[in-house]
Amino acid sequence: MIEPHQMDLNLLAVFQEVYRERQISSAARRLGLSQSAVSNALARLRRVFGDELFVRTGQGMQPTPYAQALAEPVGVALAQVALALNRRSAFDAATSTRCFTIAMTDVGEVHFMPALIERCRLAAPLVQISSRRAAGIALKEEMESGRVDLAIGPFEDISEALYQRLLFRQPYVSMVRRGHPLTQGKVDLARFAACEHLFVESTEAPYDRINQLLEKAGVGASTRFRVPHFTAVPYIIGASDLVVTVPQKLAERAGPPFGLAWITPPLDLPTLQTNMFWHRRYNQDPGNGWLRALVAEAFAH
Repeated sequence: MIEPHQMDLNLLAVFQEVYRERQISSAARRLGLSQSAVSNALARLRRVFGDELFVRTGQGMQPTPYAQALAEPVGVALAQVALALNRRSAFDAATSTRCFTIAMTDVGEVHFMPALIERCRLAAPLVQISSRRAAGIALKEEMESGRVDLAIGPFEDISEALYQRLLFRQPYVSMVRRGHPLTQGKVDLARFAACEHLFVESTEAPYDRINQLLEKAGVGASTRFRVPHFTAVPYIIGASDLVVTVPQKLAERAGPPFGLAWITPPLDLPTLQTNMFWHRRYNQDPGNGWLRALVAEAFAH
C-alpha cells in the first residue's frame, strides 16, 4: 500500500498534466519544466505504482487502464489541495483574466453565447469565454481535466461525476418564412405534411429522435433537403418555402433578424430539457461558481 508520505505531490501534478495533454512536451510547458524532468518524474511514477501508466503511440502518450482509474481521484485530490491553499483568494470577476470554456451544441451557441458575451463584457471585462462543440469531445474527460468548465445542453447519459442544474424546458416548433401559407388559418396534420420540409439530421441526442417522430407521422418522408447542423437553417428557411422543426428558443432568436415566423406543429413532440453541467472537482471552485451563477441568472427559469 502506498502511503501519502511516500508520494511527492509534484509527481501527481506531472501525472495529471501528462494525462491531460497526452504529450510530454505539452505537459512540460504547462508545468514550466524541461521535457527530461517530466520524463524522469514519469519514470519515478512508474516505479511507485508498478505500472507503465502511459504508452507512447501515434496519438501521443495514451494512458493504461490503471492510469485511467487513477486520473479522477488524483484530479479530485489535487483540486482539493489547491482549494485549501487558496482558501482566501476569492474570484474577482472585475479583475480576473481567467479563460472559461463551455461545451454546447450549435443551436446552443446561437441561444447562449450572445447573452453570455454581453454579460461578461459588463461584469468581467478581462475574462474570456470560449465555446466548444459538445458532440466532438469526450465530455466527462474534458470536464474532469479542466479543459471544459461547463456544459450546457440537453445531454443524456451523463456521468455521475457531473453535477447538473435544470435551466429550462422548451417545446419544438415549426419555423417558416414570414408570409408562409402555414402562418394563415388552421394547420392540421394533412396540411402540415403536404408542405416540403427541411430536416436537420443532427446525430446528437435527443435531436436525433425528432425526425423519426416526424416521419412516423407522415411528415417529410420524401424530403429532398437535409443539413447536419442547425446553424444554416435560418438562412435556408428565410429564402424558401420550406418548413423546419426546431427548438423554440432557436426560432425566437432567429425570427427577427431573418424575417421568420413559427407555428406549433400539429403532432405530439417531446419537450426539450436543457441543463447546465459541471464536474464535481470544480464544485467549490470560486471561478466556476461565478460562471454557473452568471449562466443561471441569464437563463434559468
